[in-house]
Amino acid sequence: MSGYKIGELAERTRTTASTIRYYEQIGLLRRPDRQEGNQRRYGEDDVARLTFIRRGRAFGFSIEQVRTLASLVQDRSRSCMEARDIAQAHLADVRAKLRELKALEKSIAVFVAACDSECAGGPGPDCVILDDLSVSGPADRSGCCKAPSA
Repeated sequence: MSGYKIGELAERTRTTASTIRYYEQIGLLRRPDRQEGNQRRYGEDDVARLTFIRRGRAFGFSIEQVRTLASLVQDRSRSCMEARDIAQAHLADVRAKLRELKALEKSIAVFVAACDSECAGGPGPDCVILDDLSVSGPADRSGCCKAPSA
């Protein structure tokens, strides 16, 4: 029987055997034919589909989004606008995450600047960063890194 063993498929598609088995288990990749010794055998269609799946996941599409996109590849009666809509929704999610990350970046920069100006090199328990992380509201930095009272 010709075709690729699971390790060969993994190598050709830059994925892992366990990922391939998982995609088979959830129905994203067809269950392969088996040869003597019960070894899985894959063909070029499997290489193409797994490459498609891997690239979709690399772009951050969810398993269900990849499943839908893969079904579009096989159905000429469906519009490519479905793929566009999925990509548009994913783009909106990515942009929202970017806004969250930018806000996080600013907050961490404030931590670092406060530490640099108020307590750099002081004792760990008096660090402004550690103080800020332990309060639920805005932190009071006035006591950062001051000498402990006797």
